[in-house]
Formats: sequence, C-alpha cells, structure tokens
Amino acid sequence: MIEIKCVAELVVRDSTGREASLTDIVPLLALVDETGSIAQAAEQSRLSYRHAWGLLRLFEARLGGDLIAKERGKGSALSSLGHAVVRAQRLCSERLDAPMQMLASEIAEELGRQLGRSAMVRIHASHGYAVAALVTALQTRDAASVDIKYRESAEAVAALARGECDFAGFHLPRGTFRELCADIYRRWLDPRRHVLIYLTRRKQGLFLQKGNPKGVRGLDDLARSDVRFVNRQPGSGTRLLIDLELRRVGVDPERINGYASTELTHTAIAAFVASGMADVGFGVAPAAHHFGLDFVPIVDEDYYFACERGRLSSGPLAAALSVLRSDSFRDSVSHLEGYDPAQCGSLVEIQRGLRGGAEGAD
Repeated sequence: MIEIKCVAELVVRDSTGREASLTDIVPLLALVDETGSIAQAAEQSRLSYRHAWGLLRLFEARLGGDLIAKERGKGSALSSLGHAVVRAQRLCSERLDAPMQMLASEIAEELGRQLGRSAMVRIHASHGYAVAALVTALQTRDAASVDIKYRESAEAVAALARGECDFAGFHLPRGTFRELCADIYRRWLDPRRHVLIYLTRRKQGLFLQKGNPKGVRGLDDLARSDVRFVNRQPGSGTRLLIDLELRRVGVDPERINGYASTELTHTAIAAFVASGMADVGFGVAPAAHHFGLDFVPIVDEDYYFACERGRLSSGPLAAALSVLRSDSFRDSVSHLEGYDPAQCGSLVEIQRGLRGGAEGAD
C-alpha cells in the first residue's frame, strides 16, 4: 500500500526574500505557553537552549515583533503576536486537513492503479473523528487500502446507490427529528441490497471559547447581537440538525450574526472559534475538546456506514468490518470525547436503523 501525506504550512518571507516555515517555531512556542519557560520548552523539544533562542530571534526578525513577553520573576509567556502565530498555524492545519486528506487519498489511489494495487475500500462519509480513526486503523494495520472522500451525508449515500463507494457514512439524531432526517436517505437505500453498520453514538453541541466569556447557555443566545456564530455548510447533516434545532427553539436564522459564515468540518469550526474569529460554533465534542473549548451538548446521534450486504463477506470490506469489530478499534473510539462505540460493527437492517439506533443492531 502506498501512503501519501499532504501537509499544510504557513511560510513567512521577509523583505530580503528569505523564507521560514511556522511549523519550525510553533511547537516550541506552544511548549513555552504550556511550561512558562524557554529552557523547559527547549528541553522537551530536544533543542539546546541556545538553538531555541536562535529560532525565536530568527522568527522575530522575520515577523518584525516579539514572540515572547518576559517579566521578572514570572518566567516566560507568549506575547500577543506569539499567541497569534500559534493560532494561525493551527487554523491553517485544521481547516485544510480534510480536503488535503482527500487529495492525498486520490493521489495514492492513482499511483496504486499504476502499480496494480487498486483493491481498496472506498469511503464517502460525513466528516467525523471515528471515521478518521477507522482510516488510520486500516492504514496502520495494512488491513486494506483506503480512498476516503468527506462528503455531505446525502451525497455519500447517493454515491453508494450509484456504486461509486463501498461505505457511505451518515448520521441521524436521536429523538424528535429522527424520522424527518431519515427520510432524506430512504430514497437511496434498498433494504434488500443494503445494510447498515453501526459505528458510534456521539454528541453534538455548541463550541464556546474557554470559560464561556459571552455567557452562552443554549441556542437561544445565538440571536444575541454580541454573539458571533460560525456555521456548517448547507447540505451537511450537521447543518440540517442546526436548522431543525433552531426551528424548535424559535430562533430565526436571519437574526444570527455569522449564520452565513461556513466551514466544512467539525475541526475547522472548532479552530475558527479557538482563533477568536467566532464566539460559538456547532459540532461534535472531540473537536471542542481538542482545542480546549467549552462544550454544551444539544443532541445525541447515531453514526452509520451503509454498504452492500453481499460484499461484506470477502475482500477489503470484510477486512474493514473486522477492524470495526475489534476491541482495539472500539477502545480508540471510546477515548473520543462524547463517543460511545459499544455497538460498533453491529449489522443493522435499513428500516430498523433509520427508525431506531444501536437498539436495531442484529
């Protein structure tokens, strides 16, 4: 199997044309912020103290400002510019991670075809941390090659019906809106041809800046003029869920500051809030946890893969199902905040899954 990585970085160029990548300094800055000491940050980075200071001075010269604010008796702390540099590189990486992963998969697939290694699991899926964990597990164990494309839930299921993918990942809320959301997928799922594989139960809710400085308590607060919101793109399952929940509490989307501002993944939403460009976002708990954000749960969901039942008994799909049912994979997903993979790998009949949840597992 060919493994291709595509990595985002920000490059700073000074007036003389010399360049430096922020990826060279951000890990050191993050450790200074964590430890309050340049010496400790250098030691944990396995750099000499002199080399660490050299890097800091290099980037301060490139950027034209101080990255470290030193106060006598208080150790070292990042300046406002230092914090902005860390946020900038993190925002770059997280907002571009999903599309770059898709590009890397497409390139790996093409190279694999050229080498006669085209057999792989094709996954079209709504973005989720458990999906990413499955891709990593398949690649790490060399169980099967993977072509992952993050798509809106409806697009993923439609692609399965057209034979364009092997696994179509989508999610359904538990409770009031289950039936309404399930109707979106029924047109493409044939109970005789398709079956569902249960992946995980997860929580979606509000992402808030650490400490919740705006005092946001629920969806009603999104209509406040002092609250900036960042939204998911139209057509995504999460966007549909946001719109339904806003309707339930009687909030007019037109009154929400930032409702038209959109990002493509949960991680990108969290990065946007963490960067200070929005006060509130909506998505899954692990994204908020990853960025140190506060999280207010709103709804529980079930995440499924739809697939053709006749292809699960052999080849790459059988290998993928084996990974999904393994204790090690369930353990990795259980460590994701707000995720419950207890029924992971269970087969669920179409009608029972659209209607129920893990209770429909056979």
